[in-house]
Amino acid sequence: MNATAVKELLDEAYDRFARPSFIDLDPIHIPRSFTRREDAEVIGFLTATIAWGQRVTIINNAKKLVLLMDEAPHDFVMNATDTELDRLAPFIHRTFNGTDLRHFVLGLRHLYTDHGGLEDAFLSKGRLGTMAEAIPRFKQRFFEPTHEPRTQKHVADPGKGSNAKRINMYLRWMVRPNDRGVDLGLWKKITPADLMVPLDVHTGRVGRELGLLKRTQDDWKAVEELTESLRMFDPGSHPWFG
Repeated sequence: MNATAVKELLDEAYDRFARPSFIDLDPIHIPRSFTRREDAEVIGFLTATIAWGQRVTIINNAKKLVLLMDEAPHDFVMNATDTELDRLAPFIHRTFNGTDLRHFVLGLRHLYTDHGGLEDAFLSKGRLGTMAEAIPRFKQRFFEPTHEPRTQKHVADPGKGSNAKRINMYLRWMVRPNDRGVDLGLWKKITPADLMVPLDVHTGRVGRELGLLKRTQDDWKAVEELTESLRMFDPGSHPWFG
């Protein structure tokens, strides 16, 4: 398949799925339900963190998170007392449990208090560098507060080979412009040109079928290869990074 045909297929897929009617069945509609930036980025991060498994279950559990945080995620992160944090204990989504959730809330509080917020936590002296550098930087800062070692597995590390699908998906939500009524476009210091493909088994299979990906493992090196292939079609906006 030649490059023109591949781009036509990518454009058709983007037009089919990048529309508001699609997001009702997608976890992104949870952060989109908030108008305040900080609320959207907090609940977006937590929703992306539990975004594995069946979509219905992900969305239902994300709604539980909203209720646990009194429908004001940022205020809860910044001001929850120990007693209020204790009520997170029963929460569970697959291997992400109430202990993990408590540490995540405290990690988020730390980022807002000491690192300027979620977006700035990816940056070094105002610069992103590469995502392979930025995601581990974010993770290191996020886990500076005391936490259970087991909780670290819920934030991916490209340096250890992870494809970091969920955090790349979260970054897409925050960074890509809200020109189609899908992504939020809340962050401006990180640009669409900085984004990496949220790679999973399905995306990897399609990438190989289209001749965009040769690597057989769905790891960080595959993310870099597929991202670079897509940049040949559009180096700036990456509309297909779904």
